[in-house]
Amino acid sequence: MNAQRPGFNYDEDKVPAYTLPDPLVLEDGSSITSSALWIGKRRGEILKLFEDQMYGRRPGRPVVRHISTEAVENNVLNGKAHRKELVIRYEDVSSDFEIRVLMYVPVGEGPHPVFLGYNFNGNHTIQADPGITLSTRWMRRGDTDGNVNHLATDAARGLSAKRWPVETIIDRGYALATVYYGDVEPDHAEGWKDGVRAHIKEDQDGEPLALEDWSAISAWSWGLSLVVDEFGGLPDIDSSRIALLGHSRLGKTSLWAGASDPRFAIVISNNSGCGGAALSRRAFGETVKKINDTFPHWFCKNFKQYNDNEAALPLDQHMLIALMAPRPVYIASALEDEWADPNGEFLSG
Repeated sequence: MNAQRPGFNYDEDKVPAYTLPDPLVLEDGSSITSSALWIGKRRGEILKLFEDQMYGRRPGRPVVRHISTEAVENNVLNGKAHRKELVIRYEDVSSDFEIRVLMYVPVGEGPHPVFLGYNFNGNHTIQADPGITLSTRWMRRGDTDGNVNHLATDAARGLSAKRWPVETIIDRGYALATVYYGDVEPDHAEGWKDGVRAHIKEDQDGEPLALEDWSAISAWSWGLSLVVDEFGGLPDIDSSRIALLGHSRLGKTSLWAGASDPRFAIVISNNSGCGGAALSRRAFGETVKKINDTFPHWFCKNFKQYNDNEAALPLDQHMLIALMAPRPVYIASALEDEWADPNGEFLSG
């Protein structure tokens, strides 16, 4: 079924004429003539454009207060894997702020390459495994009255299992790590009050960082980098071979995380659409104005000035993909999800 919403353009003949900024031209107008110029100068220029105009800045890395490994089970998936939960708490964040990383690691000699990605509804939803800790954080959906968080109950175990081929990943020799994205910041306009943005006031260079200087997507992106920090201390994980994945808004997040942090060896986005892999200038399907109006917390305040004004953007999403060079990027699109503009995602790549 086509995922179309009325009132938006789904006709290629109605895509406005546009010219894309050239990723290989420096701000002074000179051209990139070597990989050294790309790595040493142009990449930094583009990264700053995305920080200033779209996703916002990311904070510095907090001080680790406590790391514990809980709920360890050494015989899951018919003896193929170890399951464990890594709980990370931070000294200079709220006392109740923690990131709970669910991990499945193959039995046998490591270290193992790992797929890392956020989940939408709690770690316990990716497998019908009674040993996974139920999330107690905010969830997107409740009952019909909006009062009961049915996703944080035993009935929700394995709710999203079809999206997480855990056993297939293990059989191929990879580990899997996942985090509920609501651990970092709840996904609504007031979510910052219960998320990390309420607590950290400096960016990674020690400069003041106001709420409007970053965004939910930059907060979620930053959280993924924190998990990678801890992978370096795990002997069964190969932290040089991390595949980062995400779908929809979390596909946008994976792209921004991969652009910001070169430790991700490959970045995978699925149906990331507007604000992800799709070219904004095409104004096809979801537009910049629509996404800012519906999800005002996803992007920084400066991005709002491009509502119905995509041609004025000093960047576009092909430049986000370029930030990951020379690392590989996998852009997946559902052909019938025209809201996400699959052709625009292809053209961006």
